[in-house]
Amino acid sequence: MSYVLALLSSVLWGSADFFGGILSRRLPALAVVGASQAAGLVAIAGWAVVTGALDDPRGWLPWSIAAGLAGPAALAAFYAALASGTMGVVSPIAALGALLPLGVGLASGERPSLLQVVGALVAVTGAVLSSGPELRGRAGARPVLLAAGAGAGFGVVLVLIDRGAAYSPAMTLTGMRVTSVACFAVLAVLAGSGGGLRPADLPLLVTVGVGDVAANLCYGVASTRGLVSLTAVLGSLYPVMTVLLARWVLHERLTRVQQLGCVTALGGVALVAGGA
Repeated sequence: MSYVLALLSSVLWGSADFFGGILSRRLPALAVVGASQAAGLVAIAGWAVVTGALDDPRGWLPWSIAAGLAGPAALAAFYAALASGTMGVVSPIAALGALLPLGVGLASGERPSLLQVVGALVAVTGAVLSSGPELRGRAGARPVLLAAGAGAGFGVVLVLIDRGAAYSPAMTLTGMRVTSVACFAVLAVLAGSGGGLRPADLPLLVTVGVGDVAANLCYGVASTRGLVSLTAVLGSLYPVMTVLLARWVLHERLTRVQQLGCVTALGGVALVAGGA
């Protein structure tokens, strides 16, 4: 069940990234992320109230705040890397962030089978390839370092959510969203712009925000029921879903490398499941 939830989180994350990317083509990325995060906060806070999670043990608090700070920092580094480098170089490097929770899980004593470890590495390779790496692409040191920092930040967020979810998945995400929304509000004030959002943008922004927080919730629950070294990797396969949606909805052509990446990721998933 944990693997199914982790894979569902990838589907939701990838879908949210896709629709968020569509919005970012005509709106500032900061406005899209900030507004969608606010929508996600409303959704997860409502879920916490309905499920009675407000009474859960408070051990989630420091982990949720740390995740809420690490997430915006990683996104800022990622966008800065994209602004100064080549997407085909930056995105695959950031996708390697899934290796961090894998290493943390193994270092903390988790012992997946050898087949599962191989499957996890194959799945990460598939995620990197599906990001459309430009093997001949050139990028300076700055975007490469920023992309590496973003990937590490994304990996750290997965570890922090896992730690907080041990006390309360819903409250971990509520605290995380409160922190991240506050961060984006400050950034919006510093930028001195409302972002040009219109009422017509609201449905898609809500879709992105709810999809993102639902992905976090699925991953948080999955990490409490399985090994974080594996659930984090399966939850990090969202680039596959993003490129598939680009193919199905926008009719974008997938390169041979991206096609290979999608197949490789699925093969990795099969190895993880088969090694259980």
